[in-house]
Amino acid sequence: MIGDGSIDRLRREGRIVIVGASLAGLRAAETLREKGFTGSLTVIGDEPHPPYDRPPLSKQVLLGKAAPEHTTLPRRLDVDAHWRLGHAATGLDMAARRVRLADGDEVEYDRLLIATGVRARPWPVEAEAGLDGVFVLRTRDDATRLHRRLTEETRRVLVIGAGFTGSEIASACRERDLPVTVAERGSSPLVGALGGVIGEVARQMHLDAGVDLRCGVMVTALEGDTAGRVRSAVLSDGGTIDTDVVVVSLGATRNTEWLAGSGLGAGPRGIACDAGCRAFDVRGIVTDDVFVAGDVARAPHPLFGYQFLSLEHWGNAVAQAEIAAHNMISHATDRIPHLWVPAFWSSQFGVNIKSVGVPALGEEILVTQGSLADRRFTAVYGHQGRVIGAVTFDHGRWLPFYQELIERTAPFPPPFPTLDRRADGRGPVPAEFPDPSVPTHGPTVTVSGYSPADRRITFTPGRA
Repeated sequence: MIGDGSIDRLRREGRIVIVGASLAGLRAAETLREKGFTGSLTVIGDEPHPPYDRPPLSKQVLLGKAAPEHTTLPRRLDVDAHWRLGHAATGLDMAARRVRLADGDEVEYDRLLIATGVRARPWPVEAEAGLDGVFVLRTRDDATRLHRRLTEETRRVLVIGAGFTGSEIASACRERDLPVTVAERGSSPLVGALGGVIGEVARQMHLDAGVDLRCGVMVTALEGDTAGRVRSAVLSDGGTIDTDVVVVSLGATRNTEWLAGSGLGAGPRGIACDAGCRAFDVRGIVTDDVFVAGDVARAPHPLFGYQFLSLEHWGNAVAQAEIAAHNMISHATDRIPHLWVPAFWSSQFGVNIKSVGVPALGEEILVTQGSLADRRFTAVYGHQGRVIGAVTFDHGRWLPFYQELIERTAPFPPPFPTLDRRADGRGPVPAEFPDPSVPTHGPTVTVSGYSPADRRITFTPGRA
């Protein structure tokens, strides 16, 4: 929990507007009230639903183990906010401090938090994307429609993209005993996020579960019948797949288009901000009344060479929202940086996958506990001679240990022979990440910006 600090009394009142009524927006609103903000609070969201949890959508909801309406996020307290749900923000006037809405209304603010997140990237051909049976999965309504279709008579599901979401959808289909084909342009599932060594383990998981896995190919076209229902997909290798349900899982697009012309430093990679979550304008000058949090934020992190990271992680959204809320109502000397270490988890094919740090920056990988063959292991990633990330398959108890190594910028390979029992006896090997100039499906961390020489720092969470 963030320390209280000394709150500037002049900032306890006024008008705060939060654009984005999901996880980050809710947690920011709660933190503002917990920290003593008593002014006007407005939360704007483009969906009609109150803030809900997204991870269950590709897992429990598709399996019918949880109803979509039961994914609503619990609230720590009544935030006493004016909720403008079902009203998308369409523009920002920073000079007048106004947010424009799709219905023509304008909302004035003294301080603004942007937490608009991301949306699923659709199939690029509009006519094909509009075929009956073609889905994406990002929102509660997406999950409701896809679950309904999967409960009907379905001959075969095609999942385009084998990142985390695509793999979870394929896993849910097989658990429902539905035939499923997965098409992935990379060499293996999860290759963009975890590299080829771990990707090979994921590939075998798909195959053992009965997935028709096609790697190294792209879907070039979706074809429909005369009634406008999808019936087949054409592959880059010349093959075709008969299907009546297609789930497009090609990653996410950050919701920044509404900020065009606003003067903020916003673009396809997100909204650039400093470590205190204050947004940069297009001139590179930090603002003092516009803050950013969650998936849409692009912030520098000292643990990772001060590169700008955009993190599509549940825990990051919560931590960054709390930091942003704290800093919005704090005097400059009481503000604190966002230094949360990236972490995520996934459940697929009966295996619990957890990760910490930024594996995608890794050049080498070392299996430090367990065995890849058994699919129960810990693997550590190295970058420029230091530990940069770790991933576990059904071995999560070791993750806090490696998070501490990341925070201490410990050397790679880790010098703990009594703890790191290497079942295969091998040393570090290349992590086998794909060429970064070639897009792959499903990375949860986007790295951009200048990377200075590596620095050894001391990282102490919770201290300003």
